[in-house]
Amino acid sequence: MKVNGNTLIELGYRPGKWFKDAIEYINTNELEGRELNEYLEQFKSPPLIDLHEETVSYEVNIRAENEMEESNVTSVVDSMEVLMKTPTLVNGAIMPDACPTGSAGTIPVGGVAVAKNAIHPGMHSADICCSVMLTDFGKMDPKVILDAAHESTHFGPGGRDRANQFRFPMDLLAEIEGNYFLNDQKCISAARSHLGTQGDGNHFLFVGKSKKTGNTMMITHHGSRGFGANLFSKGMKVAEQFRRELSPDTLKQNAWIPYETEEGKSYWEALQIVRKWTKTNHECIHNAVAEKTNGTIENRYWNEHNFVFKDGDLFYHAKGATPLDPKFMPDITGPRLIPLNMAEPVLIVEGNTTKENLGFAPHGAGRNVSRTQHRKSKIGKTNLEVFEEETAGLDVRFYSKEIDVTELPSAYKNAENVRNQMDEFGLGTVIDEVMPYGCIMAGDWQKNAPWKVKRRKKQERANRSAKEKMNKK
Repeated sequence: MKVNGNTLIELGYRPGKWFKDAIEYINTNELEGRELNEYLEQFKSPPLIDLHEETVSYEVNIRAENEMEESNVTSVVDSMEVLMKTPTLVNGAIMPDACPTGSAGTIPVGGVAVAKNAIHPGMHSADICCSVMLTDFGKMDPKVILDAAHESTHFGPGGRDRANQFRFPMDLLAEIEGNYFLNDQKCISAARSHLGTQGDGNHFLFVGKSKKTGNTMMITHHGSRGFGANLFSKGMKVAEQFRRELSPDTLKQNAWIPYETEEGKSYWEALQIVRKWTKTNHECIHNAVAEKTNGTIENRYWNEHNFVFKDGDLFYHAKGATPLDPKFMPDITGPRLIPLNMAEPVLIVEGNTTKENLGFAPHGAGRNVSRTQHRKSKIGKTNLEVFEEETAGLDVRFYSKEIDVTELPSAYKNAENVRNQMDEFGLGTVIDEVMPYGCIMAGDWQKNAPWKVKRRKKQERANRSAKEKMNKK
């Protein structure tokens, strides 16, 4: 009797890529009975892993202060209720800056999800190791630092052209080439060209003065750029393969890579390499500013707030949450940084791990509404009017020379409320503040994106041609 796919399914095997080769082998060798069962034993799948019947308990370190925040908090909690049924999760937390990022069950920004022996790429997202670094330039003039930074950094899509790229560390390149997830031309090209770049969105370069010492401090905020995004894409594909085999009821965005597998170990190593790259990315910009100004670096420290942290067999997925516990940072050199918005100080904090915070603090001020909703709320005012109202007295610059109103202070949650809830829920103690002087952000780079400029010019030519034809008539 010839064996086919239905035969294997009736015997209790889940369909997979192996079906085709196995069926050919079985029929060629006319396997039956015990021989057939012994051959198929190698393809036996582990039992399916069901979702938790009840939502795993998690800590809620957020409170709505008004009607707008009530809707935001409700959405965050609803999403966490679904998320915490994921089979691998054993604990979780929400920070005061939390906001939803997708359909129900997607980890919110400001969320922490603790998994046992599992890494969930979707829970650290494409912006792996989004982080902040501070350099203390002593008594340097903040304008001198900001001007030098403007000449040194790079915002917007893509990377630096070959003539302006930073020298790439050979030891880091060797690590990249030695990792299964990173050793391809697309990853390596992005790692080289994106070094010394900051991207777009809410990433920034901030200059201010320490409230405690009066020293000028520069802070950069960005993640791993295209290099990390490539790893995320590969990780999600591998996680999806495991999801289909192990737990098809798990939401696709919450698929995981089992840590004890070869893929899990390799992915964990890849995350650490991306972390090194991102720290180097910050350092390139900070060192370039120091070199350009002949500035003295009096102090420097950094921390991630979008990463996966390991403690034994537990993996803490912090989607926008600042680690307080030293065990999460192997190269800790100082306190942690929590930026709020361009018109507010960057908080320098320390703190202890508690049952409620799980060793984390907020990562910023968060949003109550989407970018689109925020734009609509400003109808009736020009971008320049909103900009001048909200940044008075500050030296705020957009690299693209186009204002992005969705990154102005009113786009974010009330900074005072976030600080008050940090105190209320025991989420870190502020030990200093970097008072704002100015900052640089990408701005609305899409307005004058090359393809849009080209399209506008094409339309202008078409309009001129049509007008000339009309005149001839």
